[in-house]
Amino acid sequence: MKIIVGISGATGAIYGVRIVEELHRAGVETHLVISDVGKKTIELETGYTVRQVEEMAAEVHSICNLAASISSGSFRTEGMIIAPCSIKSLSAIANSFNTNLLIRAADVQIKEKRKLVMVVRETPLHLGHLRLMTMVAEAGAILLPPMPAFYHLPRTLDDIINQTVGKVLDQFHIEHNLFNRWQGI
Repeated sequence: MKIIVGISGATGAIYGVRIVEELHRAGVETHLVISDVGKKTIELETGYTVRQVEEMAAEVHSICNLAASISSGSFRTEGMIIAPCSIKSLSAIANSFNTNLLIRAADVQIKEKRKLVMVVRETPLHLGHLRLMTMVAEAGAILLPPMPAFYHLPRTLDDIINQTVGKVLDQFHIEHNLFNRWQGI
């Protein structure tokens, strides 16, 4: 199984980092692309270095390399996860404005009818944001903003992060034990 992970510059870099970590644990071949601001956000917001994150990926692609394998539909994957996904990246994807590899790889997933899971990180949302979300959803992307649930009785910030990471992994049917699933009353 191959999955592309993009980490944009939005706050919430820990979502992307933890997804890469869990994919690594699951033995998934992960292709990673991180924006320049994403690299800064990893350093500012997490206890990880960019190098530590990159070492968990099977292959790291430069954001500037539009000739990378993941820029082509002939490079077969299960799909792509963008976590966090900035509004700038959302806008570029919605408009097929392929100025960097993260956006191009996402555009390829949509055109090839593969999964594109976007952990959009912004609040509050205005009408322009919602229209962009509608555009990518209509194109086939899955919007999975990090909205915490509380039925699993989280006690730590990590519990809340893990629930979102688990929901992302669920989209690709990757087994995990990151949160307690709802069992009904």
